[in-house]
Amino acid sequence: MTAAPTPRTGPDHHRARPPAPAGAAHAAAPSRPPGGTGHRTTPGGPWLYGPQPAARRAGGPPAGGGTRLPRAVLFDRDGTLVADVPYNGDPARVRPMPTAAAAVRALRARGIPVGVVSNQSGVARGLLTRRQVEAVRERVDALLGPFDVWAVCPHGPADGCRCRKPAPGLVLAACRRLGVSPARTAVIGDIGSDLAAARAAGARGVLVPTPVTRPAETAAARELAPDLLGAVRLVLGESPATGGTP
Repeated sequence: MTAAPTPRTGPDHHRARPPAPAGAAHAAAPSRPPGGTGHRTTPGGPWLYGPQPAARRAGGPPAGGGTRLPRAVLFDRDGTLVADVPYNGDPARVRPMPTAAAAVRALRARGIPVGVVSNQSGVARGLLTRRQVEAVRERVDALLGPFDVWAVCPHGPADGCRCRKPAPGLVLAACRRLGVSPARTAVIGDIGSDLAAARAAGARGVLVPTPVTRPAETAAARELAPDLLGAVRLVLGESPATGGTP
């Protein structure tokens, strides 16, 4: 198998970023705005949205407990669940990716919790406020959700946090919130950093390549799918695994 490429640590996708859109924020968002529904688990940690762990445990173990089924599936946001609009803070610009709705429906039909793990460095760069990130989250939930958990990293590449992918923090935080083991969790994304975060957390990673996916990332992926529904069928054991160049 081709050696895995060094994960990207720059912008959230490697495509060149345009100038900040009109109306973009010019100051980083506060860590806890009044009335916010999420919170940081630790200073400098990710923003989390979804049921508290105790509430999840009170309802019994998560569904999807068959030997071949994952206990949870986590999706990257931009370029995976929805079209990648650089540093998007406008809910009107959210567009689901092809087969995204069918993919999440297939998981919910089996009682498998679904979540989102997303780098949003626009906050650290002063291009997005927390409220803008939340407004986009709410729109994605309206179109494809609601998701059982969101884990969002608001930090930049130089901040040294433990949550920004390819670090495992987002995956680990989402798994803790859901009360599931990373080893029984699948992460679906479109770039190498998504798979590197899954691997570092001990989770399964599936790549759905897009035009921004580097050839080396595709070649290094252990599991590939042509679209989101194909990726879900793969983690459900309904289709054979395919990988990059051996």
